[in-house]
Amino acid sequence: MGVSQAHFVDWEASEALRTTRRRFHAMVKPIGSACNLDCQYCYYLSKQNLLDHRSGERMADDLLDEFIRQYIEGQDGDRVVFSWQGGEPTLLGLDFLRKVVELEEKHRKPHQRIENDLQTNGTLLDEEWCRFLRRHCFLVGLSIDGPRNLHDAYRVTKGGEPTFNKVFAAAKLLRKHGVKFNTLTVVNRLNVKRPLDVYRFLTREIGSTYVQLIPCVEPKEFRTVAPQHWNPAALPVMGTPGARPGSPDSIVTDWSVDPDDYGSFLCKVFDEWHSKDLGRVLVDLFETAVAQWMGFPAQRCVTGEFCGKGVALEHDGRVYSCDHYVYPEYCLGDIHVRPISEMVLSRRQMEFGFAKRDTLPQYCRECEYLSACWGECPKNRFIKTPDGQPGLNYLCSGLKRFFEHADPYIERIVKQLKRE
Repeated sequence: MGVSQAHFVDWEASEALRTTRRRFHAMVKPIGSACNLDCQYCYYLSKQNLLDHRSGERMADDLLDEFIRQYIEGQDGDRVVFSWQGGEPTLLGLDFLRKVVELEEKHRKPHQRIENDLQTNGTLLDEEWCRFLRRHCFLVGLSIDGPRNLHDAYRVTKGGEPTFNKVFAAAKLLRKHGVKFNTLTVVNRLNVKRPLDVYRFLTREIGSTYVQLIPCVEPKEFRTVAPQHWNPAALPVMGTPGARPGSPDSIVTDWSVDPDDYGSFLCKVFDEWHSKDLGRVLVDLFETAVAQWMGFPAQRCVTGEFCGKGVALEHDGRVYSCDHYVYPEYCLGDIHVRPISEMVLSRRQMEFGFAKRDTLPQYCRECEYLSACWGECPKNRFIKTPDGQPGLNYLCSGLKRFFEHADPYIERIVKQLKRE
C-alpha cells in the first residue's frame, strides 16, 4: 500500500448518484515494476514477467497526458490526488514529474485542488529533488524498515549492497527542505521481533510523525497465482504450522510476518504510542481504529467494510482492481479504449469491492471486532477457520489479539474526544 490520504470512491446504488458524485483513486505505476533495489520481499518486482513487460518500458508522454486528463475529468470533487508509485518512480527523473505538474495544471478544472503523492525508496533523492518536491507540495512516502540491521536485511540493491545510509540521508534531506513525508515500514518476520526499536527509530531518529505499518504477507505462489485463485485443498487451518512462516509445509514465504508476532508487535507499539505520542504521531492502524470505534468509516481500505475503492494503473495503460491485484484475472481494461472512470465505477469493480464483506466466513461474522477489521485485506484470506471454512485472514489471530488489548484504551480516547 503506499501513501495514505483518505481516498474515496462513492458506491451509490442509484445511477443518478453514480453519475453526479464521482470520486476515485488510482495508484499509478509510470515505470511499472522497474526498480533500482532488489528487496527480497517485494510483491511487485515479479510483475514484469507476469504481465510480459519489456525491461526499460515507461509510460509514454501521450498516455501520461491522456491519463491525467481522464483522471481529472472523471471526478467531481474539489480535491484530486495523484499517487505516483512503482517499482521506483524516481528512476524516471525530475523531468517526468515536471511534465506531470504541467499537465495537471493544463487539465485542472477551475474549482479543483490537485495534490500529489510520491512513494519512494529514497535512494535517488538529492537537493534538487527535494527543492522540487517542496515547491510543488508533494507528499512523500519514504520506505524504511527500522534501524540499520533491520532495514538492510531485505532492502538491498541489485548487487546486494545495503541501502540504509542512502535512505537515512534522504530522510534528513526531506526534513532540511521542509518536504512533508510519511514513513512506510514493512513489518516482516525479522523486524516484528523488535517493535520498540523500530517505532522509536522511526519517530525519534527519522522524525516521522505519520507512521504506516504494512504487514508482509505473501503466499509462496504469489508471483504467479492471483488472490482468490488458490487451491482450496492446500489452505491450512488457523494455528497449524502451515499457517505460519518457517515450516516446510507453510503456505507463506519465509520472510512473511508470523501472525501472532504481528499481534504482539502492534500491542507493544500501541502502548508506546498511547503513553508517549498520542496526539503527536499518527500511526495509520491506530488512527483508523479510533475513528472506527467512534462509528466513522475506516481511514484505511484494509479495515473498511468494502474495498475496490482504488485501482492500479500500469505504465501501458491497463487498469487493475487493486495495487495488490495486478494479475491478468483482475484487469479491468485499458484507458486507450475505455475511460478510467467507467472502469472504476463499473459493475465488475463494484462486485469486487462488495466481495470483501460478502465472502467473510461465519467465524468473522460472529467476531466482536468485525466492524474494526472486516476481515482485513482479501489478498490475505488464504487460511481456514478452526472449523475448516476457507476465507479466513492469515493475520486473524494477531489482529484479534491487538484489538482485545487496545480496546479499553481506545474507548477512553473516544470518550475524551467526545467530551472535547
